[in-house]
Amino acid sequence: MIYETVVTTMNPDGSVHIAPMGIRRKDEKYLIAPFKPSTTLDNLVNSGVAVINATTEVLIFAGCLTGRHEWPVVDATHIACKRLAAALAHVEVRVESSRDDELRPVFTCRLVHAASHAPFEGFNRAQAAVVEAAILVSRLHLLPEQKIRSELEYLGIAIKKTAGEKEQTAWRWLMEKVDDYYS
Repeated sequence: MIYETVVTTMNPDGSVHIAPMGIRRKDEKYLIAPFKPSTTLDNLVNSGVAVINATTEVLIFAGCLTGRHEWPVVDATHIACKRLAAALAHVEVRVESSRDDELRPVFTCRLVHAASHAPFEGFNRAQAAVVEAAILVSRLHLLPEQKIRSELEYLGIAIKKTAGEKEQTAWRWLMEKVDDYYS
């Protein structure tokens, strides 16, 4: 099973890198598989630590894919990294091993610390649609335009019916990215 999260890692200059990413769990380990090339990949190799953030803040998912990378962060508790201030929960991990791959190397990480910060009240349909749209936008270069557009058309129904202001803004950012990509 893949869990849609936001992974934070540290850049060599001490700044934080924030990236939406699907992660997997296997037994008691966390598997992070960033695409090549990527900043998350480089940072995992260099620092060996990351924070996996659980959040319902869809502006972060959409923002990171549309050039908006500045989100409030706070220090992690047990590793030299940052976590999202908007995280409902976070897991601090340390890389134990990695397996190289042409497209997506896999980092097997062990839990260092986990904490909950606020209750998860669930996603509304528009939040889920924004997360799905963000995944599509991250694959604009991999999928045919017709597939992207047809999936977005269907997801747009949930936006029209259930979106609040944040979801509408996130959706607009993503649609602008799609339109710019195909123009």
